[in-house]
Amino acid sequence: MTKSGTRDLTVGTPMGLILSFMLPLLFGLLFQQFYSMVDTVVVGKFLGVEALAGVGSTGSVNFLVLGLCNGVCAGFAIPVAQKFGQKDFEGLRKFVGNMIWLGSIIALVVTLTTTVLCRRILIWMDTPADTFDYAYNYIWVIFLGIPATMLYNLLSGIIRSLGDSRTPLVFLILSSLLNVVLDIVFIVTFRMGVAGAGWATLLSQLISGVLCLAYMVTRFPVLHLNREDLRLRRVYARHLLNMGLPMGLQYSITAIGSILLQTAVNGLGANAMAAVTAGNKVYMLCACPYDAIGTTAATFAGQNLGAGKPERIHQGVWDCTILGVAYAAIIYAAMYFFGRDLCLMFLDTKDTQAVEVIGGLSRQFLLVNLAFYVPLLFVNLLRFTIQGLGFSEFAVLAGVFEMIARGVFGLCLVPLLGFDAVCYASPAAWVMADLFLFPAYVHCMKKRGFSFRKQPTQPPEATV
Repeated sequence: MTKSGTRDLTVGTPMGLILSFMLPLLFGLLFQQFYSMVDTVVVGKFLGVEALAGVGSTGSVNFLVLGLCNGVCAGFAIPVAQKFGQKDFEGLRKFVGNMIWLGSIIALVVTLTTTVLCRRILIWMDTPADTFDYAYNYIWVIFLGIPATMLYNLLSGIIRSLGDSRTPLVFLILSSLLNVVLDIVFIVTFRMGVAGAGWATLLSQLISGVLCLAYMVTRFPVLHLNREDLRLRRVYARHLLNMGLPMGLQYSITAIGSILLQTAVNGLGANAMAAVTAGNKVYMLCACPYDAIGTTAATFAGQNLGAGKPERIHQGVWDCTILGVAYAAIIYAAMYFFGRDLCLMFLDTKDTQAVEVIGGLSRQFLLVNLAFYVPLLFVNLLRFTIQGLGFSEFAVLAGVFEMIARGVFGLCLVPLLGFDAVCYASPAAWVMADLFLFPAYVHCMKKRGFSFRKQPTQPPEATV
């Protein structure tokens, strides 16, 4: 890390660079999941199964909307990483200036659309009457906080593109601790119900975004923008949208399949809904390393593409594969013994009948998904590497395959096979996406000048 806060990922041993960049990012993602888990634990413990099911039923539409925003922010950060790899700091600043304009516009449009259509969306998802009010009161506040979510993800993406993955972690730790306090205050003390959980998350995200902004202004001289940098220019805006919109759409397209699946789950009753909610929270926490690998791969690929070093990108993919496969084996063994207990954190243990049923279903859901973590690894690793190489349109196609698989399970198999089909829906989606991503990765690497016919070798500077 230089005095300016940046880190060059184009020089040095790939494995060491990947680990040093990924670990702070991983802890940041864990704390992001901590936000959601705290909300869910407090809701389940203090408000009951129906409230838990209601909050959980919003997970897929939450993924649809926030995934769009987060994907756009991740895509916007790739040109910044490429310009940093090229040492083109003037172009870097112009991209950042245009990111501010585009991010603000997208946040405003998405917020207005979702808050107005919130009730209608829940009706379309066939949300049960006994959980409807819980779902609406929670997700409406989350939608209202989209600008805060965009602020953090946009600014933290810029910071990571310059090689600093540690600082966003620090801000997330601070805001997550605040989230815990606000959850208890709003739900337990002020009795605001599920809306209190939403407001706690909104305020915490806003604070983490403001901290990122203050840090960028004071720590990164390369990001000091002038009036010319802040002009909205067609050439920069078009390039950003070409990178960001496909990444956002791939999340949204994937989420459409999740919504179809969630609609089917809603038809199985409150116990099944609560089980999927609890199992999903633990699964998403366990999956954080793969999200970290994906984001690291995009930044690593972007910087090394800008530096003209495709061989380092391929070596990075191999190193990430080793890390991901080893983790898959370890986490499955751990959750086999402790997964059910973690899922039960979200329930009121005094309701013994609900605990017995929901605990068993949530453990089944969790273990089936964990058994397919290697396909999930490649979904994240290859998709984000391809995006870092500048082929964001392939991410959309991968999302289409995931959508088709989850849609088939949700519309056809869940009504026939029940909860078993729910468990295998996401694994099927990951496998289908991988069938497309592997040849897509080979194609994109060849387009960037890498030959798979020869064994990749470390460039001289990689041993420094």
